Amino acid sequence: MKRDNLTAKQLDANGRSKYAVFLPALSTFYSTQIDSPGNVNRVPAKFENGLAGMNWLDADQGYFTYKWSLYSAGHAQLDLAKKGENMIRNRDRNDTFILADSGGFQIGKGVWEGDWTDPNDANCAKRRKQVLAWIDAIADYGMVLDIPPWICKNPEVVKKTGIKSYQHSVEATMFNNEYFIKNRNGGAKFLNVMQGMTVTDSDHWYSVMKKYCDPKQYPNDHFNGWSMGGQATCAPTLALRRIIMMRDDGLLEKGVHDWMHFLGTSKLEWALLLTDIQNAVRKTHNENFTISFDCASPFLATANGQIYTNNIFDDRKKWSYRMIPSVDDKKYAHDTRTLRDAVLQDGVFTKFEESPFSERMQINDVCKYGPGDLNKIGKEGRTSWDSFSYALQMGHNVWMHLQSVQEANRLYSTRESCPRMLVDERHDRKYLSDVVNEIFASDTGKAFELIKEHDRFLTGIIGSRGNKGKKETNANTCFNNLFSETGTTIEQHSDDSGFDETVLDKMDNGEE
Repeated sequence: MKRDNLTAKQLDANGRSKYAVFLPALSTFYSTQIDSPGNVNRVPAKFENGLAGMNWLDADQGYFTYKWSLYSAGHAQLDLAKKGENMIRNRDRNDTFILADSGGFQIGKGVWEGDWTDPNDANCAKRRKQVLAWIDAIADYGMVLDIPPWICKNPEVVKKTGIKSYQHSVEATMFNNEYFIKNRNGGAKFLNVMQGMTVTDSDHWYSVMKKYCDPKQYPNDHFNGWSMGGQATCAPTLALRRIIMMRDDGLLEKGVHDWMHFLGTSKLEWALLLTDIQNAVRKTHNENFTISFDCASPFLATANGQIYTNNIFDDRKKWSYRMIPSVDDKKYAHDTRTLRDAVLQDGVFTKFEESPFSERMQINDVCKYGPGDLNKIGKEGRTSWDSFSYALQMGHNVWMHLQSVQEANRLYSTRESCPRMLVDERHDRKYLSDVVNEIFASDTGKAFELIKEHDRFLTGIIGSRGNKGKKETNANTCFNNLFSETGTTIEQHSDDSGFDETVLDKMDNGEE
């Protein structure tokens, strides 16, 4: 059985990530499942390292290994005195990397209630203190606790948070930034979160928040990089323009601002765009600069009963990872064929790419319950899956997503294949990388001219938030939905790194 070292495949000869780094947005459900002693007897017979092999952060035991992940405070155990989260807390800090999301999305959805416009609100003060202490304790980098401005679009959330306007969002975020700067203990580096639903708001947000990354204004405790939210995650022209501004403001410096994260980015084309930007900045300005991006798609897909089966990398066409409804049939409860053999022989799937998880699994490892079997609450449910069935398929889906991103980067970098969005056929097949390199090799004025010149081409690179090729100035609809489904794929449309994990409990209990 193979063990796949995806970390090694990501690194160049100098030990740097040669591609923009995809961070699986680790589900609390998954980390809990592989910690649970009760699952020891559910481990597939071919899982030679048991539950430990399901931990990709474990370089010695993992069936595949990958050193980078994102973990959200919004779904975490923030009380550090309580046990749990072993995948995160017990990792080898010298050989792994965790970016912690502060949970601003939970505020945006009204889950973390309190008057965030009042610095003395007790609920907000407690949450602010908990989040900072948690990030400093468990993460390498963390995001500051931003208050997303799209809150004010939802009247119900306005009531729960006190954020009634864009300006309220700005002021509340500035207070949180000041709190983090004054109270951080040095355990983690912090990323300054950029927001804004329009170009005007994005420009204003940057103008008032950029000081928190400035060593001249905060010599000893400035923030250490950037996290791009809002419109910058679906509008390449805005993202490029913003990074040029950061460069020319002296806020993209080697050893000072080496990391930039893009929130909730699942499109393969954007994975390649971010690699192009990373490499161009390294070439012209900061050799240590690294871009990362995250999405929860591998976990969300499983929660919705879907599994990754294959990738689509056809030249000059749309690239994607294919997700379809997974096998869920009680007739397989005693079937010992491999998962792949069963689904292909029985015509459940027409294609199925093996992962280090699936090649170790039998079909009855997924379809646990047979006719008449009772689930954990003593009822016969409609599904053949138990909780561990989800965890097994999550592991497969994470590997598939990671492998897809790496293979897409390899194909694009060697020009063996190129997605339609990233080549401008009007200019003798001018590739996106050519445009990006030219932009970052230029001074501010020339860079902005080039961005404008290539506006049509850049605007056509559609992000996960669904700008649909429209100008970013008219893209307020980016935040209308948390998730959307198109065909057999699911795209993430938010800054959230997780999903509603009660879906898993409901399905396990036969309620779905």
